[in-house]
Parts: sequence; C-alpha cells; structure tokens
Amino acid sequence: MINEILNDAERRMKKSSEAVAAEFTRIRTGRASPALLNHIMVDYYGNSVPIAQAATVSVSDARTLQVQAWEKSMVAAIERAIMESDLGLNPMTAGEVIRIPLPVLSEERRIEMTKIVRHEGENGKIAIRNIRRDALGDARDLVKEKEIGKDEEKRAEAEIQILTDRFVGLVEQMVSEKETEVMEV
Repeated sequence: MINEILNDAERRMKKSSEAVAAEFTRIRTGRASPALLNHIMVDYYGNSVPIAQAATVSVSDARTLQVQAWEKSMVAAIERAIMESDLGLNPMTAGEVIRIPLPVLSEERRIEMTKIVRHEGENGKIAIRNIRRDALGDARDLVKEKEIGKDEEKRAEAEIQILTDRFVGLVEQMVSEKETEVMEV
C-alpha cells in the first residue's frame, strides 16, 4: 500500500520536473537551440502540427537556426508560423531554407528572462508540493481505514518528504543552471 503511494508520488514528481525542463527549452537564451521552435505549430494541409513534423530544424551557427522544409509548398506556412510565434524572431527565406538569426539579448531582457525562469521553477516546485500533499492524504486515508498503523504512516511521511526534497532540489538546480545560461553573454 505505502509502496504504491510512494511509487505514484515519485512518478508524478518526475513528470513535474520533466515538465519544468521542457518549459525551460522554450525560454530563449543567447544561443541557438532547435528546441526553441518545438512548440510552434504549422498549418500542414489543414492540420496543425509541430514544426518538427513539417521540417528539419538545425543549428547552422551559434546564433542562427536553419529550418529545411520537407516540401517547398510548406516554406511560406512555416515562415508565417515562426513570425506569429511569441518568440520575436524574424525568419529569412532563401529558396527552401529558412534561416532564423537570434538577436543578442540586452541586459534588461536577460534579467526579465531570469524572472521567467524563476517563475517556471516555482510553478514546478508548487506542483511537486501538491503531489506531496496528495500522497500524505492517501497515507492518512489508509490510517483512517485501519489498513496501516500510525508508525507506518510516520515512516511513509518521512519517505515522501525525502522524495519531495530530492525533486525540489532537482528543480532548483535546473533553475540555477538556466539562469546562468540566460545571463551568459
């Protein structure tokens, strides 16, 4: 019973930390990364699909992304989707290849980005703490139903707290690394 609660809590906490990591890939730093475009959706013959399903995204140099459309007819749709995204990028098309230069971030913009990083990290930690609350509630329910004793509940609480501390620490480490990456010139 307790092992099921712990396994479920660990699985959910891991998903929360992975969601934070995925959110961090969307936050633009000074360097080019194909993951920056992952959330952009392109109209592909009436269906909205991620850009990776309509083109190949690669890094041509430290500050330039290159998008190679699989079909020449998709170049305009991909370019439009990039321009309409919230990233503030200006793609340049040369035939079937779209080049996206990433402008250098100003100091003010970098500081703004670190605030976004901290906010996303805090959201991740809140999600992990909510999972802890749910797991502790499940353990208390087992005590009320007399399926486990008080001492087993205390042991479960300690293990859930250790799990929570591990994943909160992981999120804090990711936040610290991303802040360093964003502030790097």
